[in-house]
Amino acid sequence: MNPTNTPAGEVSFLGDVPLQIEVELDRKVMTIEEILALDVGSVIRMSRSAGENIDILIGGALVGSGEIVIIEETVGVRMTDFNNEA
Repeated sequence: MNPTNTPAGEVSFLGDVPLQIEVELDRKVMTIEEILALDVGSVIRMSRSAGENIDILIGGALVGSGEIVIIEETVGVRMTDFNNEA
């Protein structure tokens, strides 16, 4: 099979176009007092943790899902599924 006949091959010429990828790890409601008490190095505890599934959006459209991962001290997202309808 010719690689240019695949969906990825057909749009490969767009490879240098930057797109904004959005993942929402969590949301939290805080009081003004709690926000004013924040400082560099403050930790805001969230209810989600590593291993949980999250949505991945590009340009506001759902393109797949992922899993929250921790690598060393960095939070990341491992792609687990692509939305074929996007």
